[in-house]
Amino acid sequence: MDRLSLKRHRLERRMRRVKFALRSDGERKRLLLKKTNRYLMAQIVDDATGKTLCQASTFEKSFAAEVKGSAKNREAARKLGEVIAARAKEKGITKVLFDRRGRLYHGKVADFADKAREAGLEF
Repeated sequence: MDRLSLKRHRLERRMRRVKFALRSDGERKRLLLKKTNRYLMAQIVDDATGKTLCQASTFEKSFAAEVKGSAKNREAARKLGEVIAARAKEKGITKVLFDRRGRLYHGKVADFADKAREAGLEF
């Protein structure tokens, strides 16, 4: 296995292991952050019903107008945290479990989480 395949394989194993440890209960839903090479996507999922309750991403047209530069920089991550927290509040969701999907709590992931907390979500 080459270096990149091995890195991806390890990430997938971490994601699978963490997903089952962070199953949402009735009170707290799961907030997951997906990071691609171009965009950031966040959604709040109810694992009991298997439904997505709300979502936000940096490739939305309304989002692109608000953030200058790349849709994946740290400023975009901060704005995404504020947007997903506002949409969660509209649905009456305040307590969540943060699923980083195997990523380190560093950089964009940490910025996203900090802004979501400041905007009213409880992890």
